[in-house]
Amino acid sequence: MATKRKNQEQFIQNLTKNSKNGPGHPCRFSPPEIASLLNMFKHLCGPDKKKLDRPTFRDVLITRFKITDDFLMDRVFKAFDTDNDSYLKAEEWVRGLSIFLKGEVEDLIKYCFIVYDLNGDGYISREEMFHMLKPCVVKQSSEEDPDEGVKELVEIALKKFDLDHDGRCSVADFRGAVHTESLLLEGLGHCLPSDTCKAEFMKLIHGNLTLDDIKPEKK
Repeated sequence: MATKRKNQEQFIQNLTKNSKNGPGHPCRFSPPEIASLLNMFKHLCGPDKKKLDRPTFRDVLITRFKITDDFLMDRVFKAFDTDNDSYLKAEEWVRGLSIFLKGEVEDLIKYCFIVYDLNGDGYISREEMFHMLKPCVVKQSSEEDPDEGVKELVEIALKKFDLDHDGRCSVADFRGAVHTESLLLEGLGHCLPSDTCKAEFMKLIHGNLTLDDIKPEKK
C-alpha cells in the first residue's frame, strides 16, 4: 500500500512538473484533485488494467458530459489520446479532463481545433467542415437531398473562420474567429461539456468517490 501511495505521489509530482515545463496540454488540477482522478481512472479501467478503452470513455462522455454524437465522441477520444494507441493512459485522462473542466480560452481553442481538424494537417478544410456540419443539417432537414443545405452552411462557416481568405481555416484563423465571437468555439460541433456538467463532475472529484459514483450509468 505504501508503495502504491509513493508511486501515485511521484506520478502527481512528475505530471505537475512536466505540465509547467513540457509541451502538450497543461494540467490545471491541484495534487488532491489529480489523486481523486487517478482513483476514478483505476475504477473505470477495472482490475489489473492500466489503460482506459474507447467504449468506457464514450460512456463517460454520454453520461457525465452529455456528448452523444458518435462521430464527435470519437474525435474527442482522439484529442485525449495524444500518443494514438487507441487507449487512454492515466496522464492522458488527467490532462484531457483538465481542458474539459478547467481549460482556459487558449487550451479550449487548441483542443477544439484538434477535434475539427480531421486529418491532422493543421487546417480545417471545406470538406472537413462539410463532414462536421452534415449531421446537424440532416437531423433537421426534411429534404431528400440535404447536401445543398450543408454546402450553404459550410460557406457561412468559412466566412466566419477563414480570416486570411485562403479557402481553409488555420489555427490562427480559428483563434481569431473565437476571440471575435466566442460562440464559434464549438461552431463545428458540440465537443465540450456544459457548465452544469463541469460543476457536477467537479463535485465527484471533491466528494467521497465510490464505484457507483464513477462507473457510467447503466443503460
